[in-house]
Amino acid sequence: MSTHELSEQEQFRRESLQKMREMGIDPYPAALFPVDGYAVEVKENFQDETPVRQISMAGRIMSRRIMGKAAFCELQDSTGRIQLYISRDDICPGEDKELYNTVFKKLLDIGDIVGVKGFVFRTKMGEISVHVQELSVLSKSLRPLPVVKVKDGVTYDAFTDPEQRYRQRYVDLIVNPEVKDIFIKRTKVFNAMRDFFNERGYLEVDTPVLQSIPGGAAARPFVTHHNALDIPLYLRIANELYLKRLIVGGFDGVYEFSRNFRNEGMDRTHNPEFTAMEIYVAYKDYNWMMDMTEQLLEHIAIQVTGGTKVEVGGKEIDFKAPYPRVSMSEAILKHTGVDITGMDEDALRKVCKDLHIETTPAMGKGKLIDEIFGEKCEGHFIQPTFITDYPLEMSPLTKKHRSIEGLTERFELMINGKEIANAYSELNDPIDQKERFQEQLKLSEKGDDEAMFIDQDFIRSLEYGMPPTSGMGIGMDRLVMLLTGQESIQEVLLFPQMKPKAE
Repeated sequence: MSTHELSEQEQFRRESLQKMREMGIDPYPAALFPVDGYAVEVKENFQDETPVRQISMAGRIMSRRIMGKAAFCELQDSTGRIQLYISRDDICPGEDKELYNTVFKKLLDIGDIVGVKGFVFRTKMGEISVHVQELSVLSKSLRPLPVVKVKDGVTYDAFTDPEQRYRQRYVDLIVNPEVKDIFIKRTKVFNAMRDFFNERGYLEVDTPVLQSIPGGAAARPFVTHHNALDIPLYLRIANELYLKRLIVGGFDGVYEFSRNFRNEGMDRTHNPEFTAMEIYVAYKDYNWMMDMTEQLLEHIAIQVTGGTKVEVGGKEIDFKAPYPRVSMSEAILKHTGVDITGMDEDALRKVCKDLHIETTPAMGKGKLIDEIFGEKCEGHFIQPTFITDYPLEMSPLTKKHRSIEGLTERFELMINGKEIANAYSELNDPIDQKERFQEQLKLSEKGDDEAMFIDQDFIRSLEYGMPPTSGMGIGMDRLVMLLTGQESIQEVLLFPQMKPKAE
């Protein structure tokens, strides 16, 4: 950015920066600044009768009121804000008052990062504050913050435009403290889930992001090229087939938090780059996995929110186990009045037409059923509900149902009208698996660009024998949305995908 493009505020800050340097003050010092106290902890632990606490803190100046030889500032650190009291004669005990008169009063700005040393006290107005005895400049801010002001209950200059907030998340985090709370909770969700699995002896693993065959889900992949090998590669759409190989290899339980990529649309619940957790446990089935999933989500809700109930968009959702279990055909019958049991592709197309659901010639039987459920049923399931026993055509990696012809042992967990988890009794018959992949190939030839590829090495691994296994994937971003009360996936991603903006 050239000088003539700078705003008046930006020019002023650069001039202040240069004056600091001329005074021999490094506005970006490399030296360590010791920190032994944080805003929230200092205020929570303060007691009037205890000995005075000496403290060293660092953070960003968010406001200040200068009253001649003294000033009050608000310092924001990683935990919150605390008031500073700064007296000229304290930070400049000698004859030279330039640090206060010039640097603090004229050259420091809101947004600058400083380090302070002093002691904690309570002001006459009752506010716990830090009486500053030493002040150091740690980082000069060259752009003004959108400082939010509240007066008489009215908020001014709020940094609320979603596109601007997502593009400049660093500013969003500085001026909107509730945003930081979302991402602190996000980490707590991951930690609570990891602890739950680790306590049960399951092993966290890593599998490839770059894959020669994008398997494990029905989705359109991103394609790239490996120059050294001179081959196309795909960013993973799922890690399922690699985790199953590890079950073949002798692990009884493995899980992974994986960054997945799907070259598809974007909306309030979809981002092309997202985080999923997948877990596979040997000698289990989908009934066991439903029981475990209820326990897992109840545990996470309590760990993150302190209870099982959360509010999203004015709706209260309760994670308390157990959850209802409804078959897919029952759900469609209830919400459309149509019994799809035994219907062929032509009959399903007529159902879609009658229900005013758009279809394409590339859609097979499974896709048609999925469209009916997605359009007419999904949104009705607000409380956690397991939708079970999916048709065979929808589930190419799933065991056939042990007692109902044409169905599979699969469930999806619906919460707030969206899929949160997807799980199976895993197909471990290599001959059946190869036939299912070949059916997917036929769909691909019809024009279905989300049909699965045939993974010959995965079939080979099954031929060595995979024990009965249950697996599950959870959309972590959607789960975080629920537990933080957010209705847009962009609110729970630190840096959501955005179309580049010309600078």
